[in-house]
Amino acid sequence: MNRRVLGLAVVLGAALNLGGCSKSGTTTTRFLPNRVLAAQAVSSATLSGGLYFVNGANDTLASIPPLSGGQAPDLMALSPTRNIVAAFDGAPNSNTVFASDTTKDTSLGQGVHLAGTATSLIVPTSSPLAYAAVPSAVVSGYPVLGAVQVLDLSGGSVTSTIAVNKAETVVATGTGSQLLVFSNDSDAITVLTPGVALPGVDLSCYNPNNPPPNAVCAIIAGFNRPVNAILNGTTAYILNCGFECGGTQQATVQTLDLNSLSSGKPIIGPPVQVNGATYGALSGNKLYLAGNGTPTGQLCSTLKSAGTTAATYCGTLDIVDLPTMTDPYFNSPSTEIAIPDGYHDRMDMSINGHLFVGSHLCQNIGDVNNPNGEVRGCLAIYNTNTGTTVIPGDNGSVDGLQSFTTRDIEYVAEGGNLRVYDTTIDGLLINDFVPLGTIPVVGYVADVKAVDFF
Repeated sequence: MNRRVLGLAVVLGAALNLGGCSKSGTTTTRFLPNRVLAAQAVSSATLSGGLYFVNGANDTLASIPPLSGGQAPDLMALSPTRNIVAAFDGAPNSNTVFASDTTKDTSLGQGVHLAGTATSLIVPTSSPLAYAAVPSAVVSGYPVLGAVQVLDLSGGSVTSTIAVNKAETVVATGTGSQLLVFSNDSDAITVLTPGVALPGVDLSCYNPNNPPPNAVCAIIAGFNRPVNAILNGTTAYILNCGFECGGTQQATVQTLDLNSLSSGKPIIGPPVQVNGATYGALSGNKLYLAGNGTPTGQLCSTLKSAGTTAATYCGTLDIVDLPTMTDPYFNSPSTEIAIPDGYHDRMDMSINGHLFVGSHLCQNIGDVNNPNGEVRGCLAIYNTNTGTTVIPGDNGSVDGLQSFTTRDIEYVAEGGNLRVYDTTIDGLLINDFVPLGTIPVVGYVADVKAVDFF
């Protein structure tokens, strides 16, 4: 089976014994079974952005033409089978989604132009159909700003623009037939059935003659600034951001029975209070949640696990026990797990149980290029086996995380660099291939994803 990873866009792959791979940092063969993509954004007119291949076996750049991603790809999405990769180009005047068939490493269509900047992008099935949340989309003639756009990746067109005010994040159910849409400054979730949406502009969520719930749109109220959902079969764990996102209550997590959506009477579980909840990940019977809980986060000096740091505010990592739906870390400064602040929106578990948690716009301490004393950025690594946390000495926002099932390695796109972490030591991997622990991608690495399973 082919194994690839997409990113910044940088793609990684492991060379077969058909061509050489040297310790100079490049792989020369075209045949890469362990491919990783890195999304490379550049600001120079003499350089080209795109999705660049990385050899995921030895962490070197591959001498293979990149996949199309525009000049400044900053958001990537993979289909569940990884046969399709899509990337949003955020370059000025672009707002275009480019897609590729990863089984052939060829482009799908000529790109799809959106109505504005995409803040969320998904490819929920193996079909060339994608959905993008565009909070700035203008719906002419209506007091609505924001939409979910339906993208025909092969045809290069938007087939429907479903008006959803301030649509920020879109999450697909398991079959991809329904979408959970989260809007900024809202206490409700919009549920869309895009397969029956009207071509052009669909106003089903705002139709006075046939208001929701209708065939296309349903609106579920009763949440507290919901921002995302973590799906497990027919259960969605709704993350309520609460105070951190301008809400009036503490951050919580709630269950939503996806089977109940078709009845028109959604079944919602009671809210479980947590310290913060803007992003999460499931592992076994544990739900890991990250957030600040308030607009700033807690004072690091009040959290025992924060230790001695020059950082003023800290975020927290919570661990919800799913069988009992309880959070033993809530409101317990002596046991709360301190992590860097910022808006937490990246999380990934390594094969050996080390949870990487990343945020954007955190408080950076020190200078990784001229270290003198404490250096920290937006990354935390929590060892679920020992309960210990490491804050690596790096700077910048975390834009992408990628683990592997055959290597104790984590790729981290942080501060524009593509770092290689050895998860047995929770530090940078240093060897002849990556002597500085960094894959030398030119430009700003804005995401990283494996397009092969390895």
